[in-house]
Amino acid sequence: MVLPRDCEVLVVGAGPAGLSLAAELERQGAGRVLLVDRQAEGSNLSRAAVIHARTLEVLEPLGATAELLRAGHAVKVFRMREHDRLLATIPFDRLPSPYRFVLMCPQDRTEQILHHRLTALGGTVARPCKLVRLEPGPDHVLADLETDLGTQQVAARYVVGCDGGHSFVREAAGIAFAGGTYEESFVLADLHMDWPLGPDEASLMLSPDGLMVVVPFPGGRYRIVATMADAPAEPDLATAQALLDRRGPQQQRAVAHDLIWSSRFRIHHRVAASFRKDRVLLCGDAAHVHSPAGGQGMNTGIQDAVSLAGPLIATLRQGDTEGLDAWATARRHNAQRLVAMTDRLTRIATARSTPARLLRNLALQTVTRLPPLQRRIAFRLAELDLR
Repeated sequence: MVLPRDCEVLVVGAGPAGLSLAAELERQGAGRVLLVDRQAEGSNLSRAAVIHARTLEVLEPLGATAELLRAGHAVKVFRMREHDRLLATIPFDRLPSPYRFVLMCPQDRTEQILHHRLTALGGTVARPCKLVRLEPGPDHVLADLETDLGTQQVAARYVVGCDGGHSFVREAAGIAFAGGTYEESFVLADLHMDWPLGPDEASLMLSPDGLMVVVPFPGGRYRIVATMADAPAEPDLATAQALLDRRGPQQQRAVAHDLIWSSRFRIHHRVAASFRKDRVLLCGDAAHVHSPAGGQGMNTGIQDAVSLAGPLIATLRQGDTEGLDAWATARRHNAQRLVAMTDRLTRIATARSTPARLLRNLALQTVTRLPPLQRRIAFRLAELDLR
């Protein structure tokens, strides 16, 4: 794999944000775009699975939305429960969008679709290709990239880090990443099961033991995400069944049949000190990480990326960086709001003391009976306030 000596934009990381940015840059005719990823091939893990209305809107010009709709499973309502007791209902069928639902689509399938759109537009992913050094200059950034032919150097007018929470780009640029880590770990499991609430809703189950989210997937699968004080390194079917028994419906129990994939992870809440430093920019998890509450992470990263393409091309063509500064300020402000919102949701959902849970449950039952508040919550979760 021989890399070009120079390019207009070097995008580091071919996850959802990197693929979306590279494809949108290709669509808008940015010039030479180099997208690199350290992995030899794309991920085959489902990981992030929620796609909100605003993300479907911004991916329309790329032609990705139609493919995502065919691949995903639409859910029109989100409900919060404590065992068999319904606490709150948030319908999505009144959203002011063509997409009045939440689309459930495994991340590996989303990445395949975005990669297909990238290649259809003439782009590609250079892999395995590991960034090992950045050297900023007055009119370009020199990047040393390890490939199967050894280390190659590329001069890029701009570099965009879409390389995740442990971003090399962010660290090389010297951008701080302030925040903290939640005490509890999370269990994620994709499985087939008999789920008494069925495939038509996304469910947040609250209990004294902690929270459990259950969402339906295409093909009759389900995903469980749950907090655990000391989660096993490799959660098995028995772990998933124990979570369902203790936190799921009690009158009619869920029965897990087979485990497809599972993982244990810890959650950080951090925001980069700046989304732009000279000729280096950050998108997605490289710029912000937060609780999975609300399924906002991948969506916000894709929106970071797509919204960056226009200002970046304008800067390449006209040399005016005001648009990049405005983008960086607006997206960082949004990330700060997002981290604050998901942190509140997580702390509310994981309340343990009896008085706190009783107060929370009463508040949820009272507030979400009001249609205007239902619509406001759905609107915010769908990220339609970011148009």
